[in-house]
Formats: sequence, C-alpha cells, structure tokens
Amino acid sequence: MSNNKKGKSLRKILTTAYTAVLIGASGMVVADTLFISKSLAKFSNDTAAATTNTATGTSASGTGTSGNSSSSTSTGTSTTPTVSTATAYEDDIKSIMIETYERNNTQIHVATVKIKGNASIQTALADETYGRNVTAKTSTTAKSVNAVLAINGDYYGARDAGYVVRNGQLLRSQSQSADQEDLVIYKDGSFSIIKEGDITAQQLVNNGAMQVLSFGPALIENGQIAVDSSDEVGKAMASNPRTAIGIIDDSTYVFVVSDGRTSESKGLSLKQLADFMKELNVTTAYNLDGGGSSTMYFNGQIINKPTTNGRNIEEREVSDIVYL
Repeated sequence: MSNNKKGKSLRKILTTAYTAVLIGASGMVVADTLFISKSLAKFSNDTAAATTNTATGTSASGTGTSGNSSSSTSTGTSTTPTVSTATAYEDDIKSIMIETYERNNTQIHVATVKIKGNASIQTALADETYGRNVTAKTSTTAKSVNAVLAINGDYYGARDAGYVVRNGQLLRSQSQSADQEDLVIYKDGSFSIIKEGDITAQQLVNNGAMQVLSFGPALIENGQIAVDSSDEVGKAMASNPRTAIGIIDDSTYVFVVSDGRTSESKGLSLKQLADFMKELNVTTAYNLDGGGSSTMYFNGQIINKPTTNGRNIEEREVSDIVYL
C-alpha cells in the first residue's frame, strides 16, 4: 500500500474514532441535562418534620436580630378561614390582602401578610425532592402543601452553588461567591441580608436561620434602596417580570410579583422594583428568581400572568416556592 493510501486510511480511522467520541460525549451531556437529577434527596415539605439539619444532624436554634417573637415552626395550616375571597383571606393566625398596582407601565401584584399568631413564612421543594432538574409549577407545589399564598422561590436547582436552607434544614453549604447576597429568614420571623463570604451556611443555621434564599440582589436594607442601575448587569439588562419579598414590621410582610414581556405590562428593572418596595415601606426586601418564573398563587388561583418561552401566558416549572 502506498504511503498516500496509508495516510488516507489512518485519517479515516482517526476521523471515525473522533466522531464516535463526540457523539458519546454529546449523548452524556443530553442525558445529564434531561434525565439525570444530580444529588437527589427526599425532603419533607412538612416543617414539623423538617427541623433536623440533614447535612450535620443539628437543628436550627436561636433567633434573628428582630422580628416576630412567636415561633416559626408552625406551618399555619389546618385553620378555618373567617374570610376567603379572590383578594382576601383571614384565619386565626394570619390575614392576606391582594392588591394590584400599576407603575412604569407594569402590573404589580402585592400580597400583604399580617401574622396574628403562630404562623411563619415557609418554603417547599418541587416533588419534595432536593436536587438539580427537579421542578414543578408553583401552583402544583402550592397545592401539595395546602398553601393559601405562594410565590416562586430562588430556583436553587438552576445553579451548582449558593446556600440552600429550607425549613431549618441545611441542604447546600457551597458558596456561590464571596459577594453573593442572600436573604435569611430566622425562627423569630426577622429578615437579614448576608454575604456568603462573611458567614458559613452552618453558622446561619446555628444562629436560627429557617430559610436562606440565594438569588438577589438585596433591594432594600435598613429602609434604604440597596441597588442602582449598575446592578442590572449579570441579573437582567431589560425590564422583566419580577418576584420579591419584603418585611415591613415584626408581623407584616409583602410578597410582590410584577408581570412583564406583554403589551399590557412592560416589566420592571431592579431599580424600579426597589423603588416600588420602598413605596410599600419595607425595611428589608430581596429579589427572587424572575422572568418566566415569576408567579403568584392565591386561594387556588394564579393571580398574575406568567410568561414562559418568551410571551406564552403559562407557568414555568421551578425548583421551589415560598408560601404561607
């Protein structure tokens, strides 16, 4: 065989082998993305059963710096409502009022929550499972825990890092970055904003953290706006649907969802969202996952108009919810 033919044969063999490797690698990537849920672990959405730290065997104890002095271990379920309409709910331990505002050509839905007894803000995971690629619609997870009010959470499953504490359980302790701002909700109902470089997730649990949400940024701290136009970089450059949560005083909270990407509702920038949260007189406010994830569920109905795949009015499946 001539050297020329030998060269052609060798190139053909190498090309075939390289193609096989590429196909195999591509198949593994697709399988990993579509079918393989990484580090799956069953998680009880029942707070009463979720007081043990699954990572260390310890439980959340202690309190935050301020807030509702009543315990937050109760889910606030199994109470008989005295008021239950499309925009209002009240029972023995909480009341919720739904209002809609328009700012910056955007529809903004606000749920004002007043805690009257042994209730607290809770979180729940899709399919009661912690892990990547485990998702469900906000309404589906809300119904599974008998939530009256729910919004989408931080979509922890879209990232490999960032603290995750849910109902007192430490589920992920890996920091996303030293500057990553997280919202901490303590046993006493108080809020605080921390940077992951300043404290470990385990220390937060030891200090009484019941929920740690890792998305951000902080919108309001100590009653003052904490973002400006530069904070749009890396989060969202344009106006978009948004989800946020804030605390007004020891017993009053706001859950906020703005619509966007439609002719009826443009959407908000982070600065516009912060301005609106300040208008509501919150002392601490935090930005959660937005865009197509932004969903508010109340009394069995979706309150806003979630936009998925661009402009389709339908819910996106997400990793987790925040609810009462």
